[in-house]
Amino acid sequence: MSAFSSVDELYMSRALQLARCGMGSTSPNPMVGAVIVCDGRIIGEGYHIRAGEPHAEVNAVNSVKECDRHLLERSTIYVTLEPCSHYGKTPPCCDLIIACRMARVVIATTDFNAQVNGSGIERMRSAGIDVAVGLLGTESRRLNGAFFAFHQKHRPFITLKWAQSSDGFIDYVRAGQGALKVSDNISRIAVHKLRASHDAILVGTRTALLDNPSLDVRFWSGRSPLRVVVDRKGVLPHELHLFDGSQPTVVFTENPNNCFGKNVEQIALREDAPLVEQITGWLHSRKINSLLVEGGTATLQSFIDAGIWDSARVETNPSLVVTEGVAAPCLVNAVKVSEERCGGNVVSFFDRV
Repeated sequence: MSAFSSVDELYMSRALQLARCGMGSTSPNPMVGAVIVCDGRIIGEGYHIRAGEPHAEVNAVNSVKECDRHLLERSTIYVTLEPCSHYGKTPPCCDLIIACRMARVVIATTDFNAQVNGSGIERMRSAGIDVAVGLLGTESRRLNGAFFAFHQKHRPFITLKWAQSSDGFIDYVRAGQGALKVSDNISRIAVHKLRASHDAILVGTRTALLDNPSLDVRFWSGRSPLRVVVDRKGVLPHELHLFDGSQPTVVFTENPNNCFGKNVEQIALREDAPLVEQITGWLHSRKINSLLVEGGTATLQSFIDAGIWDSARVETNPSLVVTEGVAAPCLVNAVKVSEERCGGNVVSFFDRV
């Protein structure tokens, strides 16, 4: 592995910055950025804008001005993920780099997709290109946690999300009371942004009944996720927003005989298999890379107890005291990685260890 300089890190940081521009539009593909440098000058850069469209390396090469094309043979390209080596909706990016006869390729991390997994690196090295791997690899893998979870864990990347009072309650018991108001307008926008970055969003029966959520991204610009609801006994009424036909909805149920109308698919639950594994297995089979769980305590705790989750977003209203109600889930095997203010609340982010 080649030694990396502070200048290399600077250019890779720029590539990661570009990669983030594709958030919410590249799935099931990863977010990838690329920067082409010659003699200390960036001559081209690009990112994967949308699934099915040209990859970051192609956009970076295409951005090079005609007067700089001759510099490609002496250039270094910084890429946040190993260039692909197979034909999909686009040709292999490693072949493009070889055709451009670039002198050096710096890659943040190997692509663990079975169709790539080092073959792109090997092909470029066999063509005589200096290939270095591992610069800001942790940052790249974190950025594409959903992509790596899908290919390494064979399930979606799972984010748990809830809002709670300062004393750890997510709701009232709802005996004649309305819903507990924890979030404000600013944090609500942040949550809709989070939804837009996930392929699917899940709630349980109680949340669907009590809150009648739409589970869309009306407070943010982006694609609404696939709506998923667990309705074991088939008790949810057809009049809920979830079944309005405005976007695809999947119902996991032991009673798949209800007729919900258009855009609603029912998946029969098996009694001989754990619930969470059935849900994540089906989502993986449909190439769903990421799942946001917004259900109540019972639903969230079922993922925690199964050890099937990757990150958690916990929003706390520091001035709200409830004293009794529905207790928030209990995170185990978790480490807090960051904390930030969001409106009047504090948001803590956790990773599963």
